[in-house]
Formats: sequence, structure tokens, C-alpha cells
Amino acid sequence: MDSTMRERFLTFADIIIRVPPLFIIDELLRIGFGLSNDTVLDSTENGFKVSEVSDSINDSLISSSLMINPFDFDHLSYKIYFIIALKYLCCCVGYVAAICTFMLWTKHLVIIYLYLISVGAVFISYWSNVSTMKAIITYVNAHESVSSILDDILCLNLKYVLNEGPGLLIIQNYVLQCLLASVFCYIHLAPRHPIQQKLLVLSFMAPSILGICPLPTQVLYHAPVFAALLPLAVCKFIIWYNGIAILKTLYIGYQHARNFVSNYGLSALVETEWIRLNVPCVLRTFWILRMSGQVIQILSNHYGEETFTYTSMIKTLLVNGCETLIAVLGMTSIISIICHYIGCFFQWVLLREDGDEKSIGALSATLFYILSLQTGLTSLDREKRLVKLCHNFCLLLMAVLHFVHNIVNPLLMSLSASHNPALHRHLRALAVCVFLISLPVSLLTFFWSHYTVSTWLLAISVFSIEVIVKVLISLAIYSLFLIDAYRSVFWEQLDDCVYIIRSFGNTIEFAFGIILFINGFWILVFESGGAIRAIMICIHAYFNIWCEAKAGWSVFMKRRMAVNKINSLSEAKTEELQKLDDVCAICYQEMESAKITHCNHYFHSVCLRKWLYIQDRCPLCHDVLYKVENDHRARDTVENQR
Repeated sequence: MDSTMRERFLTFADIIIRVPPLFIIDELLRIGFGLSNDTVLDSTENGFKVSEVSDSINDSLISSSLMINPFDFDHLSYKIYFIIALKYLCCCVGYVAAICTFMLWTKHLVIIYLYLISVGAVFISYWSNVSTMKAIITYVNAHESVSSILDDILCLNLKYVLNEGPGLLIIQNYVLQCLLASVFCYIHLAPRHPIQQKLLVLSFMAPSILGICPLPTQVLYHAPVFAALLPLAVCKFIIWYNGIAILKTLYIGYQHARNFVSNYGLSALVETEWIRLNVPCVLRTFWILRMSGQVIQILSNHYGEETFTYTSMIKTLLVNGCETLIAVLGMTSIISIICHYIGCFFQWVLLREDGDEKSIGALSATLFYILSLQTGLTSLDREKRLVKLCHNFCLLLMAVLHFVHNIVNPLLMSLSASHNPALHRHLRALAVCVFLISLPVSLLTFFWSHYTVSTWLLAISVFSIEVIVKVLISLAIYSLFLIDAYRSVFWEQLDDCVYIIRSFGNTIEFAFGIILFINGFWILVFESGGAIRAIMICIHAYFNIWCEAKAGWSVFMKRRMAVNKINSLSEAKTEELQKLDDVCAICYQEMESAKITHCNHYFHSVCLRKWLYIQDRCPLCHDVLYKVENDHRARDTVENQR
């Protein structure tokens, strides 16, 4: 039990320490690598003009009330462009560093965090010392009779120092510096020497000690700077001392990835790293923390206002939850786990124990992310983004219904074909089928009554009708199998009926695929183009139209050839069947009618036709069923050899 709890804690800790790099990436994407917020280039009739400059430049221009010389404008523009380029370069470096940090092994990641904590302790110490020194300098300057805090302490004016002076602030800073010095001396990665450790503690505590002494103002003002020099030097020494080890670690990681790809392939490397980094849980944690922070911010800023409603807050959260690609990935991970539990629920309803529900989560997540990229969700304004997000949710719901049908369809076939007498299992499967029909019908009624005709409405209607058609086809075949199960004689027309029903369903799906292709092509050309949408249309055209048409035509030709071969065989007479008094060797059912092969064996025509889908030899003696055709083939082969 202890080992299990320890493993869970370590897994949770590994997930938590990988979240901060995602926040850095998210922030860099949100600000557009420094290009979206600071500078906007507007196209005008005279060319380009800078519409937004930094506030400091504007304030300086306004305060000086100077006219900008046209000849100096280019010089100003070059400065602005240089600042933008520098900011963009820094953002790119930060982006790459965040990705590399995210992919580090846990032990290396812990070292990175220890170093960052030590650097953070130095800066916190500096800021606290600066604020304390300012308060002390202000107090001393305000009381000319007092040369220092130490004078009041020696005069036992403690109440005056604590109430009106910076006494409490000095005490707080003293306690804080003690804690920061302890943390820094404990976690810093430089070689530890006793004298060095004592000097580090003294450097943290020096401003608090010097602040109460009667020293010149300039000394007190610069004391925090000199106090931070030694800890910063230690931090820089750590980078210099371990620089070769850092480069060696990066090179070893590169060599490992290269060897892994050469031996097992890129997909195996991606899958291994995906599992090692526990990417779905990290993304899920990142998105939950991101949304929790925004919920706290919204409630603190707008709770209690007349215009505040929880509906508006949910809309705001949905819009902000997909404003960057990394945020969309986080939302995708949440959707994946939701769809996973939906699959688990339907598995529980259907009393199935296999793991098909796992694929629902993965496929739903992939579909949602592709839809987000295809619709350009992150580049839209807030209102359009919310609308597109709702549209994507509706399309995803239809996809989930398709996945649920893929779960219930084989169960229906097995229940009917295996003569399963468990009535409650039949009722559960039929109840799911009713749900799969009623929900799309309700959605279609709502959408067509509240929205105008559009390409999205056409797409959602096609997917909804396709779900209904699939369920009806499954119920029809299920009914035929049930009827066959309670028949006392062999039903030869069953295979033909099933083939006709399935062919009808496949034809409807193929027609819907063509409609979706035309709809997507219309969106690509006239509404919103994009490389991702074009690629998805090509994939849809290949897999859902060309491959389906090719497979359907292949099945039709195989069935047609099998029917022609069966029709070429002679029909068994009633007297021959009575004299034979045997069952079909394929299905072990009595034969009221049969076909006679050239090797003088009797089979049901339907059973023999199914057998011909696999091979052309007799099921009993393995002799070639069509010697005439084989003679022709042999003759053609001889002629070709000649």
C-alpha cells in the first residue's frame, strides 16, 4: 500500500513540475511572440504607418510637445523594428527552452527547478531589501533629530519605532532574509565550503543589519545591490561550472533519440516519449489550473455586479480556454477523458467488458483538435470563436454517437446470431439504439427550427442522418437474424437480404461522403480556406470516397462472380437429396435444395457462395471447383509462354 501511494505521489509530482513550461509556452503564444500586442502595422494609402508604439515613447513625445521630423521617422521606425525583432528572438528562445525543459528527464528537471528557486531567492531578497532600505531612508530623512534606527533602539523608543517607524518592516525583512538564506544555502548547486556558506548567509542579512546603523544614505541605498552580488556570482558560477555537463547531457539525449529512431522508427519514439512524459495528464492539469486561475480572477473582479451571470462566466471560460494552441491541447485532453467515460458508461449499459471505450477518448480528442486547427479557432475574435467552438462540439457529439454505434452494432449481431436468451441484454442494446435515433432527431429538429441554412448546418444534418441510417440498418439486420434464429428450416434468402440492406446503407453513406466533400470544398473556396482544411478534404476524398468506392466495387464483383459460378453448377433434385439424406458440410443444416459440384459433393448454394469468397476449392476434397475455367487458364498460360 505504501509503495502504491509513493508511486502515485511521484507520478503526481512529475506531472506538476512539467506544467510551468506549458504556462510559459501558452503565454508566448498568447502574445504572439511579441508581435501582436506592441506593434500593429496598418495598411494605408500612403503605405505603412505605426499605429501603436510603446507607451513610454508616446508619453515622451506628448510631454515634450515636439513635432516629429519626417526625416527622423525612419530612424524611429528602425528602432521600433529592432526592438520588435529582439523581442521576437527572445520569445523564440524562451519557447525552445520551455519545450526542452518540458521534455527533460525528471532528475534533470528537478535540478533546473532547484537552480531557478535559488535564483528566485536572490531576487526576492533584493526586492525585499530595497523596499526596506527605502522605508528606513524615508524615516531617517523625515526625522532630522534621529541619525539612525539604532538611536531610537538605544533610547528605548521601541514603541515609536514599531508604530510609526519601519520597525515591523525591518523585523519582517530579517525573518524573510533568514528563510531565503537558509533555502539558498541548502539548495544551491555550487560546491559547498564552510566559509562560503557563512558569507552567503551574511550577504542576505547584511542590508537588514546595516539598515539600523548610522550610515550615509548612499551606503544604505546601494547596500541591497552589493549584498546580491555574491549569491548572483554563485548562480553564474553554477552555469559556468556545469556548462560542459549540460551540453553533454543535451548531446546524449540527441544521440539517444537518433539511435531510437534509426532502430525502431519515429512513431515508436513519439509513443515512448508520450508515455514517459505523461502528456495527457500534464495537459489536463495545465488546463484545469489555467481555468481555475481565470475563475478566481473573474469572480474577484465581477462578482456582485448586476451584469454578472454564471452563463457569461462559462462563455468567457470557453473562449479563453482555446485562445492558444497549447490551450486547445489542454481542452482536448479534457474532452478526451470525458469521451472516455462516456464510452465506459455505454460499455456498462451494454454489459461489455472489452476496451473499445478507450479508442473513443483518443479518436474524439484527435477529431476535436483537427476541427480546431481546421476552423482556425485560435485566430478568431471572441464572438466567432465561441460560435465555432459550439459548432465543433456539435460535430464531436455526432462523432461520439458514431463511436457508440460501433460498440452496439457488433453486440446486436452477436446477440441475434448466437440465440442469446438473456432478454435484459437485448433490451439494453435496443435502448441504446433508441437513444441513438432520438437524440439526432431532436437535434435536427432544434437546429433547423432555430438556425438558417448554412454549410455547418448541412454537415451536422448529414452526420445526424448517417447515425440514424446506421442504427436502422443494424436493427434491420438484427431483426432478420432473430427471425432466422426461430425458423425451423434453413433460410437461403437470408444472405441476399442482409447483402441488400447493407448495400443500401453503404450506398447512403457513400452519397453522404460525396455531399460532405462538396460541402467542404465550398467552405474551402468561398468561406474559410487554409492548408489544413485542404489536406483534410483530400484525406476525406481518398479514404471515404475513393477507397470506399473501390472496396464496394470489389465486393460487388466478387459476389457477382460467385453467383455466376454457383449458377453454372447443377441443381440437386429432390430424389437425390432424399437418397443422400445428409446435411450441408459447411453450415451443418438440412438441405431442402443444394448445388452439386464437379466432384459430386452437395452444398447449400448460399453456403457455397460464401465459401467462394475465400477460395475456389471444394470444402471436402479440396478439388478445383471449376475445371473448365482452369483448363482455359492453363491453355492461356501455355499460349503466353509460347
